[in-house]
Amino acid sequence: MKQFALIGGAGYVAPRHMRAVKETGNKLVAVLDPSDSVGVIDSYFPESDFFTEFERFDRHVDKKRRQGDAIDYVSICSPNYLHDAHIRFALRNGAHAICEKPLVLNPWNLDGLEELEADTGAKVYNILQLRLHPTLIALKQKMDESRSDRSQSDKTGTDKKKGVKNKNTKKHEIDLTYITSRGNWYFMSWKEDESKSGGIATNIGIHFFDMLIWIFVIGGQAFLIVVVGGKVSRFGNNDQNFGFKPACLQSALAVIRSRCLCLLIGITLFPSE
Repeated sequence: MKQFALIGGAGYVAPRHMRAVKETGNKLVAVLDPSDSVGVIDSYFPESDFFTEFERFDRHVDKKRRQGDAIDYVSICSPNYLHDAHIRFALRNGAHAICEKPLVLNPWNLDGLEELEADTGAKVYNILQLRLHPTLIALKQKMDESRSDRSQSDKTGTDKKKGVKNKNTKKHEIDLTYITSRGNWYFMSWKEDESKSGGIATNIGIHFFDMLIWIFVIGGQAFLIVVVGGKVSRFGNNDQNFGFKPACLQSALAVIRSRCLCLLIGITLFPSE
């Protein structure tokens, strides 16, 4: 049984973390949130310690570590601009960090987290929930099978006989439109403050960036062309491991900022030739 702490216990997504901890047979021992509207804790871990001040939460976690009863994982459900600070808190206390997207608002802050991972031996895990959606899993399997079929065709010489270029490197042009609504509360919350949320791209768009990379990029050199309001930006990435340091994704999100609730982004993903 692993011990968990949770930062942002009064937030929208926090109950999902509490349920996941309980359903996996682990224990939530400490919760932090400036708001005390956290009665939902009673449904999962009523014995958990609760704090509204970070300093007291920090003292509690440090004390448990010094007494040999350290926290194993810290779930981070705080506002976007606090994610990397709370990740550093977890790592410095020897705990793995499980963090909602985005890990950071500025891509250069990823370097510090990677260095701290190496120094402490603890790891950062980003939640990639769309990769668990049954419909999207089926779509990825379909794409993988299609690429496999093209690869087999190429190996048998079918394409070469026709003088056709290897179709296993087919380019995909995706037009993704996502429309949702938010009430007046949105404009009064931290989500409306771009300095705290990063804008609509990091509140909502980041999930779709991850989904598209996961399904359509097959490794090697890849890049995104992002079009926002007529401005075109191109971001490249040689790293096949998009789990921790997706350079092109985080760089793109760092420059895409919008106060609108409806954002149209054109994305083209090019696998390597």
